[in-house]
Amino acid sequence: MTTTEHRPAVARPASPRVSPALLAAAGSCCVALSSVFIKVSGTSGSTSAFWRCLLALPVLLALVWLERRRGTGRRRVLLPLLAGVGLGVDFVLWGESIARVGAGVATVILSVQVVIVPAVAFLVHGERPPKRFLVSAPVLLGGIVLAGGLAGTPAFGPDPVLGAVLALGAGVGYSAYLLLIRHSTGPGAREHTLCLATVSAGVVAAAIGVPTDRLDLTPGWPALGWLLALALIGQVVGWVLISAALPRMSSSTGATLMLVQPVGAVLLGVALLGERPSALQLAGCAVVLGSVAFVGKARR
Repeated sequence: MTTTEHRPAVARPASPRVSPALLAAAGSCCVALSSVFIKVSGTSGSTSAFWRCLLALPVLLALVWLERRRGTGRRRVLLPLLAGVGLGVDFVLWGESIARVGAGVATVILSVQVVIVPAVAFLVHGERPPKRFLVSAPVLLGGIVLAGGLAGTPAFGPDPVLGAVLALGAGVGYSAYLLLIRHSTGPGAREHTLCLATVSAGVVAAAIGVPTDRLDLTPGWPALGWLLALALIGQVVGWVLISAALPRMSSSTGATLMLVQPVGAVLLGVALLGERPSALQLAGCAVVLGSVAFVGKARR
């Protein structure tokens, strides 16, 4: 009913709806499992990135078809494809970092995008960052140094320093994705945008993996089974739940619940993968997560 019409209100029975906080927490847990699936698959960053995009594509195409039947929102092409480049870099570098510094720590360091996005938005668009960002940025960087063993402190993993650097690079790629995707998605075009970005990310994974000989087109079982779980649970189901929940919550609540991802990755790494980060790494993770929560409460 439009605002110009005046019709008597008709009482409708209230339909039960799942709590958005529960949806966001469930989606974040699904995404947190992504690092576990990547590590147990034993595949390289390029291989896991390529296959997660390829295996998720049929589901995304079905969602695009349903979306087109519901409406005719404005659909961009170039910006989603460019955003997918950043997403592909994120997938590849994050996958490589997990094998070197552990699933939990790599996911925590990836949270650096919470600081990178406001900084780039300020430089490019002139968006003034909140005071919380200016206060927490150096603290966050200090936490990353501890979490990744960048200061020579004891750290878990076969190559924790390189792993931390790769995770930082993944955070930069993810930040580029977020900055571009915010201008790519309009009403009625969310699945369309995500599908194009996924295609672009898969192409980037192949472009990086083929010259470096890091792309395995025949990973075999059970690796392919874990990558299928990564695509369906960690990518499609996780982000569908999160996308459905975030518009129904306040920004502060949403930002806090999104911390379930890195926290869950650390706990799952300890419980399922036998990872044992050092005390200083865990302290660094706590500093990073606290800084992310502090900044997140100030962002819309």
